[in-house]
Amino acid sequence: MSPITFTDDDFKGVDPSQDDLMVISIDMDNFTIMKTLVDKVSSVDILHWKTLNAMRIPIEEMMPYDDHVVGFSGGRVGTKGYIELYTTFGLNKASKTLRIRYLVIEANTSYNILLGWSSLNKLGAIVSNLHLAMKFPSLSGDILTIHVDQKIARECYVESLRMEPLSRRSPTVTHPSAKCLDEEGLP
Repeated sequence: MSPITFTDDDFKGVDPSQDDLMVISIDMDNFTIMKTLVDKVSSVDILHWKTLNAMRIPIEEMMPYDDHVVGFSGGRVGTKGYIELYTTFGLNKASKTLRIRYLVIEANTSYNILLGWSSLNKLGAIVSNLHLAMKFPSLSGDILTIHVDQKIARECYVESLRMEPLSRRSPTVTHPSAKCLDEEGLP
């Protein structure tokens, strides 16, 4: 594998004085999914119920899975099942596609998808919070780079501060890691 390094050139197009989360766009099932949070500490990949419905994927494609996801505060969120979807990182020829298993949950959060460390490892990705960038090898061995979308990251963060749990009985994931629809209500 080619070495992955970050240099001052990786600061192009980002404001490094901001402490933004790694929020990117990915392609999945003929949709570009904005507001995808890259979370290096999460052990699972999460697709939110509202996003799955917006993609019009038949519910029958989801597999049963009856367990909980635990947030930072210890609150538990039930799963609706899981689904495996081909997910593309990058653009056109400068991209890499993986089949990722997403747990589907219903929670009030400010992101559409959360990508955890298992998918990042499968991708071979290295995330630099300082550079607000993620690098990974393509199938041909070239190193590809995705930068954070700082405008979207800030919008999602502000939205997450205003979120209320879906109900008092089912707590939301308290970590800023879940779903923010764009202006048209689509992922």
